Formats: sequence, C-alpha cells, structure tokens
Amino acid sequence: MQAIDLLIDARWVIPVSPAGRVLEHHSVAVHDGRILAVLPAAEAHAAYLAAERVALPDHALIPGLVNLHTHASMALMRGLADDMTLMHWLQDRIWPAEAKHVTPQFVYDGTLLACAEMLRGGITCFNDMYFYPGEAARAALDMGMRAALGLIAIDLPTAYASDAEDYIAKGLALRDSLREQPLLSFCMAPHAPYTVSDKTFSRLITLAEELDLPMHMHVHETQEEIGRSIAQHGMRPLDRLHRLGLVGPNLIAVHAIQLTAEEIALLVQNGSSVAHCPSSNLKFANGFAPVARMLAQGLNVGLGTDGSASNNRLDLFQEMRLAALLAKALSGDAHTLPAQRALSMATLDGARALRLDHAIGSVEPGKFADLTAVEFNAPDMLPCYDPISHLVYVAGRENVSHVWVAGRLLVERRELRNRPKNDLENLIVLWQNRLSTETRV
Repeated sequence: MQAIDLLIDARWVIPVSPAGRVLEHHSVAVHDGRILAVLPAAEAHAAYLAAERVALPDHALIPGLVNLHTHASMALMRGLADDMTLMHWLQDRIWPAEAKHVTPQFVYDGTLLACAEMLRGGITCFNDMYFYPGEAARAALDMGMRAALGLIAIDLPTAYASDAEDYIAKGLALRDSLREQPLLSFCMAPHAPYTVSDKTFSRLITLAEELDLPMHMHVHETQEEIGRSIAQHGMRPLDRLHRLGLVGPNLIAVHAIQLTAEEIALLVQNGSSVAHCPSSNLKFANGFAPVARMLAQGLNVGLGTDGSASNNRLDLFQEMRLAALLAKALSGDAHTLPAQRALSMATLDGARALRLDHAIGSVEPGKFADLTAVEFNAPDMLPCYDPISHLVYVAGRENVSHVWVAGRLLVERRELRNRPKNDLENLIVLWQNRLSTETRV
C-alpha cells in the first residue's frame, strides 16, 4: 500500500471535467497538496494507506469555487450604500468613503473578513481588484486561501498611489516580492476604460505581454459608460480597447452587460473571457448580460460576486443559480445554461480565465487539492435525483461542510479551522463605527 497524506471518501465526486460526470462512492487521494488519484472507494482503500481519512457519506465533493471578480476588502462596506445607480453609488458614496478610510489596515482587515465568508461558502480562489494588494495578499495567505491579485492601475490619485506610473511600479514590485508564493497569482488590473487613459493602457499592454499576465477590468457595465466613451473618444469602450490592442486572450472583461452581437464575436475571435456578476448587475439595474449568446458562440464565461458593497454577498452558489435562471428567462429556452455548465462557470471556466486551469478548477490527478464538500442530508436537500442539478438549484453556501486548499483543511463541519489571530468581530465593529458616518446622506 502506498502511504499518502489524505483520503477523502464521498457519496459523489463531481470532477467537472469531463462535463456532467458523477462518480458514486469514489475517493480522492491527496499527497503533497495535490490530487494523486480519483477512484472507486474500495480500490482506494486497498491501494493507499492515508495519514488522515475523511468520510463524507452524504456529500458531493466538487472543485473549490473560483470567484472571478471581487473587491474583497470592500466587505467592510457591506450595506454602506444601497439602492442607487452605479455612478451615484461610486461618485457620491463609495469614492468619498474610500478617500477617508482606505488604508493598508482597512484592506487587510476587510480581506480577512471576505476570506472567512468565501471559505465558508466553498470559494477557494478569488480574483481581486483593489488598492494595497499587498495587504490583500497577506490576509489571503494568513487564511490559507488562493488569490489572484490585481495590480490595480487608474489615472486618479489616491492614498495608495499618486499617478498611473506609481500604481504600476508598486504593483510590479509586489509581484516580484511574492511571485514564488504558490497560493498567489497576478493580473494587471486597470479599473475601467473610463478611469484609464490610452497612455496608461499602452503601458499595461506591454507589461501584460512581457509578464504573461491576464488583464482584469470592468468593461461595458452601463449604458452611461458607453455614452461617455462615444462622447470622449468617438467610439464604444470595447472598440477603443480593441484598437489599443487590449482585446485578446489576456482580457477578463468584468460585467460585459452592454454587448452587441458583433462585440461578442470580437471577444470570441480573440480568445477573451468574461466575468459574469449577475447579482451585482441586477442590484444596480444595469441590465442583463447576454450570457446565452456568449456561451452559444463559445466565449469563456466565469462567475464573480463583485464586492460586498455592491452585491452584498460573496456567495457563488447564489450566482450559479441566478446565472442559470436569468439565462433561461432571457433566451426563452429552458435548456439554456444547464446546471453542469453553471457549475463549470463557477469552477473550471473561472480558473481558465485566470490561466490556472492547469492547476485548479476540476478534480483531476495532478491538480491541487482545492476541494469543497457539500452536505446533502438536510431535509431541504432531500430527495436528490441529480447531484449536479441539486448543487445549482437547491444547495446554498450553508450546506458547505468542508473546504480544502492545496490539501489543507480550512473548513471542517462548517467551522473555520484557521481563524484570524486577531479578534476579527471586534475589529469589524470598530470599522463599522468609523464608516457609519458615510450612511448619513
């Protein structure tokens, strides 16, 4: 028998790749943080001697969920400004609050809070875009979570950086200092076409190509954004990005709501990806992303939550269900975006956008053991005829029982094992007291 670190026995293993496969009474063998084998439980018990064995008799074991777009530390602004249009929300409430309160400590504490929420909801990797990304990295590592860090760039001064070159220089220095951390990866993260100049975009294109990094930015979120671009540049934002050379395999276009058929084709032809954030889109009344048409044309689409200030949950189970239901209603076809595709969007497709699909996103030998267990024995989870369908249409994050990142158990029986060393709850109260003045309009 071969000695290994961990053997997980599950009622169902749902590997995501190949699509739609459900493996009953299978085990996942883990050693040195990676998946060694996926095989029937009886064979696993005969082949491996595990230092630790976890039995999940009423569970589905799936890949850890990948949150393709968030602003993690904005968890401290959850509910700060609701029921507003996007630009009103940004200009009148969020940007002023950020100018007063966002510090390295804000980002560290807020990201700790976000990581705690995401891990308990089965999310093992998040793609972040915010100021002080080094503090987000520190929080993610302290929690044992995988993160893709956005090296943010914007043509506006903030407490974090004075100008675009300062943002870029700080981002590159951070990448150089943390590039050997196995749980971290990086993206260039220009905020949006309306906050970044052609000059800055040109610099970022060169760097993204030299460093082979994804380009993560908000694109075509509102009609107002498009109208402003036409007035200022004489063209729609995506056309401007295309002419500048940004539309390519590196691009992760966040929201991508206001897309024409020609623009979808442009993204497909250039191998780009979209981060679909249905809850945030609905909350701001920005419209409905044409996801059914994107998928029909072969565009890679992952799922994101956006930040807690604009969702207000970091809950990919909710996003899976909403994405599937909205796509069906808008297309008029109940076959659109079936459950297995929604699950792939929340796992493998998000990993693919981040260029991490070689390492995470499915339960396959050789990949990191980033795994989420969902318990199916509660009354509101019974009966179950199709576990993949159940994951999307029935289960919620409250059904997540266990979570591993690179083979390390971070959530056990719904409780965080690696709780922050500080008193996070009391810290959040202090931040709430500081930020509460922003709710007075």
